[in-house]
Amino acid sequence: MTMIKICGMKNEERAVAAARAGANIIGLVLADSPRRITPEQAEKITAALKKSKLPVEIAGIFVNEPIGRVRSIADTCGLDWVQLSGDEPWEYCRELARPIIKVVRLSPAYTPGAASENLAYGSRILDRQKIRFLLDSRSGEKYGGTGKTFDWPLAEPVARQYPVIIAGGLTPANVGEAIKTIRPWGVDVSSGVETKGVKDMVKIMKFIAAVRRADDSAT
Repeated sequence: MTMIKICGMKNEERAVAAARAGANIIGLVLADSPRRITPEQAEKITAALKKSKLPVEIAGIFVNEPIGRVRSIADTCGLDWVQLSGDEPWEYCRELARPIIKVVRLSPAYTPGAASENLAYGSRILDRQKIRFLLDSRSGEKYGGTGKTFDWPLAEPVARQYPVIIAGGLTPANVGEAIKTIRPWGVDVSSGVETKGVKDMVKIMKFIAAVRRADDSAT
């Protein structure tokens, strides 16, 4: 079953509704972004999700933050995953000593071989940690939320070797094709389930349904 991560949640009600609809991971942005929330807001959302007893995990998204701050927020909020979306080296991930989602940005110049070599090195460094690799598009200096897809065939050979999450421009209309092409461990969506910058539950439910249809067609 493909894991579904809905990223950029900003309030308790929609986060719980997305989990109830079938999201496996809820992402909370604690970095510079239109979807940024405060640690206090993140704590309220995680508390609501845990109170719901729904089978959902929570990821906090950070970009180039001091390790001490990341640890403090992760502990206070009870995060299940720390997503590192900046330029953090693999050694930083090891020192953090938490379950990690590490973002790797793909571009036409970044070959599958180069990506696999990078992930192989990261896997050796983090051999004692739970880790997933999030493959996203590269767009200038932005660290995420670009709404742009990358060349999916670049990711397919990488996904055969490592547990990857696909992000970048996914929508209810194209996520099934992405799953068919790449067969990833998971998919990540944010802007693709928004209307005028706000999470849209109709789009979220359509996205989840599209993922499950793709899963069914693969069995």
